[in-house]
Amino acid sequence: MKEISRIAAGVQASTTLAVDSLAKQMKADGKNVIAFGTGEPDFDTPENIKEAAIRAIRSGETKYTPAAGIVSLKKAAAARLKADCGVEYAPEQIVIASGAKHNIFAALMCLINPGDEVIVPAPYWVTYTEAVKMAGGVPVIVNAREADGFKITAAQLEAAVTPKTKLLIINSPSNPTGMLYSKAELQALADVCVKNDLYILSDEVYYRLVYDNNVFTSMASLGEDVKARTILVNGVSKSYAMTGWRIGFTASSKELATVMSNYLSHSTSAPSTISQYAALEALSGPQDTVEEMRRVFQERRDYIVRRINAMDGVSCLTPEGAFYVMLNISKLKGKTLGGRVINDADDFSLAFLETGLVAAVSCVGFGAPDFVRFTYAASMENIKEGMDRLEKFIKS
Repeated sequence: MKEISRIAAGVQASTTLAVDSLAKQMKADGKNVIAFGTGEPDFDTPENIKEAAIRAIRSGETKYTPAAGIVSLKKAAAARLKADCGVEYAPEQIVIASGAKHNIFAALMCLINPGDEVIVPAPYWVTYTEAVKMAGGVPVIVNAREADGFKITAAQLEAAVTPKTKLLIINSPSNPTGMLYSKAELQALADVCVKNDLYILSDEVYYRLVYDNNVFTSMASLGEDVKARTILVNGVSKSYAMTGWRIGFTASSKELATVMSNYLSHSTSAPSTISQYAALEALSGPQDTVEEMRRVFQERRDYIVRRINAMDGVSCLTPEGAFYVMLNISKLKGKTLGGRVINDADDFSLAFLETGLVAAVSCVGFGAPDFVRFTYAASMENIKEGMDRLEKFIKS
């Protein structure tokens, strides 16, 4: 038989979902596994949002919608961006899709030609590089050191630019590091992009989850020349505990939004109608639950960071946003834990899951082989037990 697509065959499975799947199987087998894998708020979707979805069903809002989403949701997304980020977009510049991940995929498919290079700072969310490859592009990795707060500099970005470079992907606050770029740091990167005529895909889905009075800056707020080349990615999954509802959105130029809408019309037709009405309530309704969840996340972050940094052999930075912490395991390399020699984060994560019964994500697939990602989107009870198991595992 003839071969399958080489592009599709070259795509790697999501390491975060793989760990989550293995942990769930172990739980199904009766093992008391604590999961710190998938980046998913453990809170329930707020009641007003669920009620909006029920109203949509009962009122017959169950038919197809326009490919890029209902106009009222586009208006609500634009209003939320203006209120929270100080950036103004018309509804026709907003594209609704089936989750922020879907928006990223659609944006890349509509921007990249075969052979185009896309600069991706590492550590990175695993989907970025795979989505670039699916679009026929070439990921160019620029490593951000822990000593630099896991953030790349303008000089690093400039050094990575070639005549084939089309796009920079930036994620602030970051998955997996939780670190936040300051306005000055973003401006320096944006200046390089403007100078070299690069697009910027700015994933800002964690923008409501920022701690210690740090200030979030949207890339598109740095001036019209930056905004014109920026594709903002956002959604309702993280801030409103709506991961399963699968609604995300982009804000971009009208030209790109039109192309993305056409592209989506031939792939998914449109996002779930009921989910769109739930997202409409999330973005335009009361926002108090967002702050309530943010405060709880910060309390959990403070605890997990304190516990990790009190253990011998491991350490972590204090994340400024999102709900992840990066466990540095470099001092454990070469040692035997759980019956395995620890050569990288893959070995550590597998041994910890098998013998410590804790699921945490190896960052080998994130471009950071000396780190393991823990999410604190978990109950404080599980975080405490998980840290106790981590301390015991390391001492073993």
